[in-house]
Amino acid sequence: MARPAKPSGPNQRQLRIGEVIRHALAELLSRGDIHDEVLARHVITVPEVRLSSDLKLATCYIMPLGGGDVKPVLKALNDHKRYIRGEIAHRVNLKFAPDIRFLADESFAEAERVDAILYSDKVRQDILKQPLRIQTDEQDDD
Repeated sequence: MARPAKPSGPNQRQLRIGEVIRHALAELLSRGDIHDEVLARHVITVPEVRLSSDLKLATCYIMPLGGGDVKPVLKALNDHKRYIRGEIAHRVNLKFAPDIRFLADESFAEAERVDAILYSDKVRQDILKQPLRIQTDEQDDD
């Protein structure tokens, strides 16, 4: 008998715990609980936290507001990784506190790239060639 295919994405528990860790990390950063000059000078966004399937590794994607100075912020966060892990362990009720890894969030750059493609002259020409038809409920009845 064949086994059912494993789901490719994260399960519900990974998503829920990732969101709880994201909120705890964002609270740490917004309150200024981490005493570092680099972190104090930046407003840092935490758009996503992904957990490994065994919940032992949390990958935190971060981006400073405005997108600049990513490397110094990543270095400062990595320097305070032990403290951050301890604080998150106190705030999140888990059997094991996950190890934390910080990476720069690339989703903003990807969104800009897609916007540039959508608003390019070539795409604009294609849209102008074929008029957009919006079908309403009244047209369905005909």
